[in-house]
Amino acid sequence: MATTIDNPKRARQLARAIASDLTLYHEAKILDGIANDSLFDVMKEEIDEGRELFQSRVTPDIFEQNIYDRAIVDVLVKSKGHVKSPIW
Repeated sequence: MATTIDNPKRARQLARAIASDLTLYHEAKILDGIANDSLFDVMKEEIDEGRELFQSRVTPDIFEQNIYDRAIVDVLVKSKGHVKSPIW
């Protein structure tokens, strides 16, 4: 079993890796969700699954820092700023 992460930097790396995997495997769904302002609805299941994975790998203190949610915004949303969308 993997060691539980208690270092914020390592936790950010893990969160960004999970978010990057979501982008890699669900690019079309993400683009559609951003274009239609429904990203968090169409990706709910995948985002929640990633959150559960992240939570299982980090300490409770680290999980409470919202590192995973920030990675989702940075990787899934900010990196798609070029997509035409009513949200910006």
